[in-house]
Amino acid sequence: MSTPILPLSGVRVIDFTQVMLGPCATQVLGDFGADVIKIERPGAGDLSRNFFGLPDEKSMNNVVYASLNRNKRSVELDSKTPEGKQALLDLCRTADVVVDNFRAGVMERLGFGYEALSKLNPRIICASGTGFGPVGPYAHKGGQDVLAQAMTGVMEKTSDPSIPRSIYPTTLCDYSAGMHLVQGIMAALLMREKTGRGQKVGVSLYDSMLAMQMQEAAQWAAHREVLNWAAMPLTGYFDATDGGLVIVGAFKQNPLRDICKALELEDLSPQYPDLPSQRANKPFLQKTFRDRIATNTRGYWLERLEAEDLLCAPVRSLGEALEDPQTRINGMLLEMDLPYYGRVTQMATPVHLSEVTPTLRHLPPKLGQHTAEVLAELAQMRESQPA
Repeated sequence: MSTPILPLSGVRVIDFTQVMLGPCATQVLGDFGADVIKIERPGAGDLSRNFFGLPDEKSMNNVVYASLNRNKRSVELDSKTPEGKQALLDLCRTADVVVDNFRAGVMERLGFGYEALSKLNPRIICASGTGFGPVGPYAHKGGQDVLAQAMTGVMEKTSDPSIPRSIYPTTLCDYSAGMHLVQGIMAALLMREKTGRGQKVGVSLYDSMLAMQMQEAAQWAAHREVLNWAAMPLTGYFDATDGGLVIVGAFKQNPLRDICKALELEDLSPQYPDLPSQRANKPFLQKTFRDRIATNTRGYWLERLEAEDLLCAPVRSLGEALEDPQTRINGMLLEMDLPYYGRVTQMATPVHLSEVTPTLRHLPPKLGQHTAEVLAELAQMRESQPA
């Protein structure tokens, strides 16, 4: 069987990343054909390999680690030994992209910063994901998803003042920054086609969370007003007799009238005809909706809301979403046989191209699984180079 042609076939990535931000980015590169060589610490590897402290071999290849590291080859090398550092430098000499998500300055101290590597390989692209950026008062502060939520205003907002602030339970910042890192790498690869030279690429958790609030930032900068989509007066979460649903009362000429019709209520829109009056009376409106929805099933109300072309949806668990036919139709479930676990399901790449289907070329690797293979390839490259 011939190897499929993928957009990044022939692109070599040296991957120093671990945990989430970097690995989710390099996995996308691997899914689309890049040869991703994951550099791991001898005996320990990526921090996420043993994050949950599992007591047996599963701890080194747990499903959380596996979900971020398919289509990669694992190499154990110690950058602090002369032999390990030289092997890493030789690998970088052959690479198109080097990726890390260490604190600012770590790659430079290790001898693998852009200035050093570009002397070995002028075409090299060095891509870094940090917590707060390479310079500034927080440059050397440890970066983490929850910290970025807290420091950029994301955590401060709630849908209602009565709701306590809390940590967003999904790695929103890491994933966003990881996808921005992919964008930067792809832009740098395209630029290299025009100039022949590589460059530095940088993203941070902090910047990604600020950028995600582009509308809110524009409103605040221009008018010193807080734009909070979750706090709109006709939008909310409501409990029916058998589960929760959400309504987004927006993007229609008279959403309040249509909500009242769907909920079999007296039309309140003449009394509250515009957004200012609806905002001023949000507690009353929300209580009216809440009390009404609590009288019947979720399916009953969703059918009526849909009939009025209102934006609405059931509130479901992740497990329910994974079992939804739409998830499989969209090709979002990737199944594989993982050592020590057997058949497991992962999220597939959410980017769909009409002429390309990403393939599973490498299972998530055991620690150091490909060390001998990669070093043998490196030795062959050395031998083939002219003296």
